[in-house]
Amino acid sequence: MSFEVFEKLESKVQQAIDTITLLQMEIDELKDKNSALTQEVENTKSSTEALVRENEQLKQEQQTWQERLRGLLGKMEEV
Repeated sequence: MSFEVFEKLESKVQQAIDTITLLQMEIDELKDKNSALTQEVENTKSSTEALVRENEQLKQEQQTWQERLRGLLGKMEEV
């Protein structure tokens, strides 16, 4: 009878080991996905920052051109 109890215990221990192994594999996969997503976020953040800088530069250029155009229009009105 104690042999049957031992076999049941051994079976439960093996199930626990199998479950732990599967969970560790899942954790490793999730860590890999997390790393990939973190890298993607960093890349997106860098791209966004570059686009914001470019946008600010273009706005500044537009403002400069508008001021030049107003100046030219003002000179034309004087003539």
